[in-house]
Amino acid sequence: MVGGVTPGKGGTLHLGLPVFDTVDKAVAATEATASAIYVPPPFAADAILEAIDARVALVVCITEGIPVLDMVRVKRAPPGQRQPRLIGPNCPGIITPRRMQDRHHARPYPQPRAGRHRLALRHPHYMRRWLRPPPPDSGNPPASASAATPVNGTSFVDCLEMFLDDPETEAIIMIGEIGGNAEEDAAALLKSARRKKPTVGFIAAGPRPRAVGWAMRARSSRAGRGGAEDKIEAMKSAGITVADSPASLGSTMLRVLKG
Repeated sequence: MVGGVTPGKGGTLHLGLPVFDTVDKAVAATEATASAIYVPPPFAADAILEAIDARVALVVCITEGIPVLDMVRVKRAPPGQRQPRLIGPNCPGIITPRRMQDRHHARPYPQPRAGRHRLALRHPHYMRRWLRPPPPDSGNPPASASAATPVNGTSFVDCLEMFLDDPETEAIIMIGEIGGNAEEDAAALLKSARRKKPTVGFIAAGPRPRAVGWAMRARSSRAGRGGAEDKIEAMKSAGITVADSPASLGSTMLRVLKG
């Protein structure tokens, strides 16, 4: 952490670090290469665009509920600009365990140990189990990356392409949920990929939806697309071993690796 950005508070200190009025001033003074965005939904898209204008290489947007048309504006940023790696919005962040400084996320998880497995997921709540301190004989928890919103930055396909090309990645866990077609797209990529790696998946169908986001996903599922059964079938057809609950992901992966 090298500083923060809050318009109108430039020149002050917080937690012993400088605060700047703009991302551009922060980058010029600190040579920052990443931006973690905790900006309320009405203004979050502008914060992402400001980071893009400042040529920040990695942008992690935690904010949930950014208006879809605002994110369309972000995705249509001028093609001449160098596009950063955008994680999110509506995500818990990204962690690279082998590099302790690469932690941009919303929750105070303990530092995971480096390992050879990678985790990609759409929904933040499933990170909690994977990032607890593991018992000595459990192996290493995976690195993780995630995004969950109709118009987002890094997708399952983006994550899987990187994982398949990474020589240090030996196995993959993919956690999806109902609604949309991100999991089907990811399954299609794995099915056509020439390089194969052991992959375990899980689809969160959830209880009867109460929150608006889950209710919207349930409606799309009832419309005949994005349902849990459709996603599970697509994953199985791509050679992904699907676990029946998040609690069995570890044992399922162990079985796949031994098999």
